[in-house]
Amino acid sequence: MQTIFITGASSGFGKETAKLFQSKGWNVIATMRSPEKEQELTQLENILVLELDVQDEISIKTAVQKGIEKFGKIDALLNNAGFAVMGVFETATEEQIQNQFDVNVFGMMRTTKAILPFMRTNGKGVIVNISSVAGRVGLPFASIYESSKFAVEGFSEALNFELGNFGIKVKIIEPGSSQTNFGNARKTTNNEITDYNPFLANFFGNYPKKTGHCKTATPQEVAETIYNAVTDNSNKLRYIIGEDCRFFVDAKDKNSEEDFIKSIQTFFE
Repeated sequence: MQTIFITGASSGFGKETAKLFQSKGWNVIATMRSPEKEQELTQLENILVLELDVQDEISIKTAVQKGIEKFGKIDALLNNAGFAVMGVFETATEEQIQNQFDVNVFGMMRTTKAILPFMRTNGKGVIVNISSVAGRVGLPFASIYESSKFAVEGFSEALNFELGNFGIKVKIIEPGSSQTNFGNARKTTNNEITDYNPFLANFFGNYPKKTGHCKTATPQEVAETIYNAVTDNSNKLRYIIGEDCRFFVDAKDKNSEEDFIKSIQTFFE
């Protein structure tokens, strides 16, 4: 049996992916910050629920070691843990910025680094990193979150080349909006600068009008995309999921930079 190691498995994409892989006959190491609260995954066979905080290197190494002791190997890694700081950049605190990158970027790197020696020894493996439409297209009032996801994209693309000689592949999942508990983990900046208020109102007032025709992906569809990325045995790097993600990526990739900028500026009109 093959084994997948998942961070942020308490809800959303992580939990749905854990259940899907388990149903497909995989061993699952489902990690989260508060495993004592988990009631569903602990009832399923071949799922090991462990404590892990991506900001704590010791907890990462401990979870990896316990997973190896239980199942013998790790064939796939899903770096799913993350959150979003949204709002006006000028009002963001230093702590918010630091935490955003520590979880979304450095936490992903810590976990990857802890598992790489085992994959390299095995001569194979798949690393799947959760990015976002925010990792491909820069939109206003999400600059901190988006810059962290742009970092995920660059890291993943470079690492894919770096690890290819060891039989290890890196995949990037790019969901658009989805109905998960991710919103509960979203932090907002304290907008004390009222100069931004008209732009905020216009942008978020126009957003649903511009993208309302786009079907968003369900967590189950994202999990299926992750399963496909792990098992398709291809060299495909990026997997777009959700019509809203495709809408923005196409607007950027299929137009000149000037035309793309003009299209986003219409959100403020």
